[in-house]
Amino acid sequence: MTDSPFGPAALWAQGDAVTRTVAVALFAMSLVSWYLILSRGWLAFEARRAARSTAGFWSAGSFPEGLAMLERGGAGSPFRRLAADAGAAFEHVSSTSRASGRVDLGDWMTECLRGSIDDAAERLQAGLGMLASIGSTAPFVGLFGTVWGIYHALVGIGVSGEASIGKVAGPVGEALIMTAFGLAVAIPAVLAYNGLLRSNKTVIGRLNGFARQLHAYFVTGAPLAPAPVRMGPPASGGA
Repeated sequence: MTDSPFGPAALWAQGDAVTRTVAVALFAMSLVSWYLILSRGWLAFEARRAARSTAGFWSAGSFPEGLAMLERGGAGSPFRRLAADAGAAFEHVSSTSRASGRVDLGDWMTECLRGSIDDAAERLQAGLGMLASIGSTAPFVGLFGTVWGIYHALVGIGVSGEASIGKVAGPVGEALIMTAFGLAVAIPAVLAYNGLLRSNKTVIGRLNGFARQLHAYFVTGAPLAPAPVRMGPPASGGA
């Protein structure tokens, strides 16, 4: 079976250093893109699963039992980390500054919860900037490869002195493959970026809602309605 005179293999064989560099760059961008898509996609899936685990948190008999329920959402659950940070902040104020009245518990809890949510958002969004950059630049990298490939092909045709349709169609068609490569890299990256952005926005919204419940629980001793109030007082357990 003979190799086809057209297609990616022919483009690689006939291309110069610039064409091959562009092809390698697109291949590397594709690898990075799919690594981010799979890893960030799995993280988003775990975060959404962890969000569902908060339903059983307020039905726990104590704060430590509630933390154990949140761990069912995964070891890296941002909701478990948020609750643990809130418990640690409460214990710190209870054992030190609160007794002397130097720190307001509500303000302290607000700052700690906000910082924990910011950390969770940073972890969720890590890599999305790279994914967006790949999605926006890959088509232009492919287009540059196409333009350069067409130029290279036309120079070769001019040197040979043959300008028939058979001589032009093959090299130009092969050069256009670079544009297709660029789109093949960019389209999954853009779709994944938009999907992950929506998913992360949902999770962060759930984190904010859970933080309001935790704030009310540690400051007043009871979560906001309509969550059932079955947990013991905050002082009954720590993070």
